[in-house]
Amino acid sequence: MRIAKAILLTSEERVTLAKWARGRSTPTRLVLRSQIVLAAADGRENRDIAAELGCTRRTVGTWRNRFADDRLAGIERDAPRGGRTPAVRGAKEAEILRLTTQETPPNATQWSTRTLAKAVGVSKDTVQRVWRDHHLQPHRTKGFKSSNDPKLVEKLLDVVGLYLDPPDRALVLSCDEKSQIQALDRTQKSLPMFPGRLKTLTHDDRRHGTTTLFAAIELAEGRIISDLHRRHRHQEWIQFLKKIDAQTPPDLDRHLIVDNDATHKHPKVNAWLKRHPRFHRHFTPTSSSWLNVIERWFRDLTHNRLRNGVFRSVAELEQALRDYVDHHNANPKSFVWTKKAEDILEKITRARQALNKTPTA
Repeated sequence: MRIAKAILLTSEERVTLAKWARGRSTPTRLVLRSQIVLAAADGRENRDIAAELGCTRRTVGTWRNRFADDRLAGIERDAPRGGRTPAVRGAKEAEILRLTTQETPPNATQWSTRTLAKAVGVSKDTVQRVWRDHHLQPHRTKGFKSSNDPKLVEKLLDVVGLYLDPPDRALVLSCDEKSQIQALDRTQKSLPMFPGRLKTLTHDDRRHGTTTLFAAIELAEGRIISDLHRRHRHQEWIQFLKKIDAQTPPDLDRHLIVDNDATHKHPKVNAWLKRHPRFHRHFTPTSSSWLNVIERWFRDLTHNRLRNGVFRSVAELEQALRDYVDHHNANPKSFVWTKKAEDILEKITRARQALNKTPTA
């Protein structure tokens, strides 16, 4: 007669098992195993546990014994399965990886599982398994560009220095324009969202015009200074600078972080800055918009308010933008930059080395 192994739990093991047994994100198999061990620790027999949990006595016995031998690690991991190594995959895997990473099909920019399977002579499932195990996704790309600015190091050190060690009695403001924001209306009403159905938006739209949002985020407090104009020229940029001047303390210097747009370098802009010596301009390197903090705020604006918005006129769009800024300024949060310039330069150096080794696509 077989006697089930007795299960005695430490307090730490019981807490962990209880967490696994009721965790919503815990894999189903681990939930069941944890429930089995907890029931066994309460002194219940395998047949009773199996009847309650809707599994077999053999399953209960397996995971009771596995826990008794290896404790938590025994039920958390799956035992290695038997069977031979797939011969087809073993012979073709290197070729699948080579074609995926080094070549493209004659009539496309990337392989699909079916086209590569046909080229190699295996099933599409084999290709899919190789891609999955090597974390390959040929259909996806990631945006990337390394700056070629000859003054990259100088500008990077300047901007990051402002973030990490701002000057005394001065404001640091990250500034830019989000131009050509379209007032998009839908051609039909949207259907509301309810359980089991997504909210709907028509695939086409009506365009009612555009506006440009000029914005600056004051890093110490996170407050946004903004202005709206229908055009994007140096005249509008000077008007925005005047607004910054009016809405910031007159006894503090203003250090503006801007990109290399021609609007920011216009001779009339330069002349205005000379007449206002409290303004100091700091340029980010070319192709380095990620270094300008206001771009992150623009990203949130697009995601939260614009992408699925419905605007029947430019005036309605502009009011929505003003409301978004007001909502942000009601509870602003300071921005803290943590990345050191040396770490960024090291990453840029690695990127350039990789680019020099990679043949032109």
